[in-house]
Amino acid sequence: MASVTASVELSAADVDHYRRSFRCWLETHGSELAANPASHDQHIAEGLALSRTLWEAGWKRFGWPESLGGFGGGPRHRATYYDELCRAGLELPDTDLSIEVIAPALLRYAPALAETYLPRFLAGEEAWAQAFSEPDAGSDLAALRTRGVLEGDQIVVDGQKVWTSHGHLATRLVILVRTGTPESRHRGLAALLVDTDTPGLIRRPLTFASGVQEMCETFLQGVRAPADRVIGGVTDGWGVAMYMLQYERSMYAAQRQAFLGLRLLQIRQFLEEHGAGESAGPALRAAWLLVQTVRARSIQTVRRLDAGETVGPEASADKILLARAEQAVFELARLAGRGHFVWDAAGEPWRHGWWYSRATSIFGGAGEIQRSIVADRILRLPSE
Repeated sequence: MASVTASVELSAADVDHYRRSFRCWLETHGSELAANPASHDQHIAEGLALSRTLWEAGWKRFGWPESLGGFGGGPRHRATYYDELCRAGLELPDTDLSIEVIAPALLRYAPALAETYLPRFLAGEEAWAQAFSEPDAGSDLAALRTRGVLEGDQIVVDGQKVWTSHGHLATRLVILVRTGTPESRHRGLAALLVDTDTPGLIRRPLTFASGVQEMCETFLQGVRAPADRVIGGVTDGWGVAMYMLQYERSMYAAQRQAFLGLRLLQIRQFLEEHGAGESAGPALRAAWLLVQTVRARSIQTVRRLDAGETVGPEASADKILLARAEQAVFELARLAGRGHFVWDAAGEPWRHGWWYSRATSIFGGAGEIQRSIVADRILRLPSE
């Protein structure tokens, strides 16, 4: 990737000025940043390279505090950054999806850890992952069994995690462990930052139906981590997890709506080039409306996060809307191609995207669970 630098002298308070300046810069340098990876691993590597370039150029530093090497600002700057990258035709690095889940929680609950380790994550020098789910504890995190036992100045971890996005490529994992009794449920959990080269930690990539190794399962056998790697306290893990989940279900939606907007533009261009734009018009407009619904919702949510508000059960609505939009966009891509757009060798990113979209209503909290949260805690509907 080309080495691109920029002089960034903007007020962190002026989001609109940042948007205009970044857009102008991308119009000049965007073609130098474009990539065409031949594999998923190469896609991850080129995404990290893009992150490094944009961090060094200064544009990615907005939205992060100076203590991490940032220029100040908040979630609005970061959402603008994702918007403008996709508007310029550049795909978001997959590793940035984890940044929005992990980094805000680390800043809030463990600022010393954040200052020590986060700069390398933000700058694209490392990939991290979030290891919460277990074979018998997916949507019900309070049922997890992975144990964390405090022994002097260390925590010894034993257990298994699964469905960890890009966990096999990560330098560090944020792992949720049980420090209390099984009966303590959510009151006996801790979040722990663990290096993946720690003895006793074994990762096995999981190959999806698309052929891509998107996630992994992790086995922890007597893994020893320093006690000062606990994020918050040894019984604060539930609060940390809930804080992370509001970003996973809201800032993630802000990121993905930008990506889906890029995909819709690519689909429209394909249809027009193949003379099918008019016949596919209704389906294209329907998918566009779903994406715009997610965008409108995300704008409200990001503004709340930027103001320092806690987005609680309302974040479930963002996730429900996003799953519908993602599946609609990639189903449109599959149907529009009549067999050669998504499924041939050149269409591997689309094929992978279609398979991935099938799971969007499951991971991060199944759609049925999210609808129950909205019904019970937001709409206050009567129970059956």
